[in-house]
Amino acid sequence: MLNKQNENYLYAAACECVQLLMQKQCRISMAESCTGGLLASSIVSVADASKVFDASFVTYANDAKIKYLGVSEKNIEQYGVVSEAVAGEMAIGCAKANGAEVGVGISGIAGPSGGSAEKPVGTVAFGFCINGIVTTRLMHFPDTGRQGIREAATLFALQQVCKMLKN
Repeated sequence: MLNKQNENYLYAAACECVQLLMQKQCRISMAESCTGGLLASSIVSVADASKVFDASFVTYANDAKIKYLGVSEKNIEQYGVVSEAVAGEMAIGCAKANGAEVGVGISGIAGPSGGSAEKPVGTVAFGFCINGIVTTRLMHFPDTGRQGIREAATLFALQQVCKMLKN
């Protein structure tokens, strides 16, 4: 459950994102793993979201990333599912599948288990595909619990999309 402060931050960021998408006449699609649909949920909480959003994917399993998004099994094996390479492919795959100008891919470790020394809990990979141009980021959020990491990742994704649309 979102705490009220985080809910307000997510809503404000989602409102800005929807407004920018409408101004730019862009549609958005997302492929989420660790956020489990929280990004899509944030977007659809905004009035007029249907003008910029048709569909998204929650691809929690590796097989789903491969099947629905075209993620390379080789990249999963070589870099790990929580990697910029995979998140970038997720962003490309969801944008292509849904005919969107903006695609966002998110894959991470929300915990409490699953982390390692190399990729601790709170590690989240992001892919952003805007009009065919792909940008990736690897972030390390503080371990504020599973929900806290999901919220931080969602807020970061919304803020990054806004930043990229403004440029």
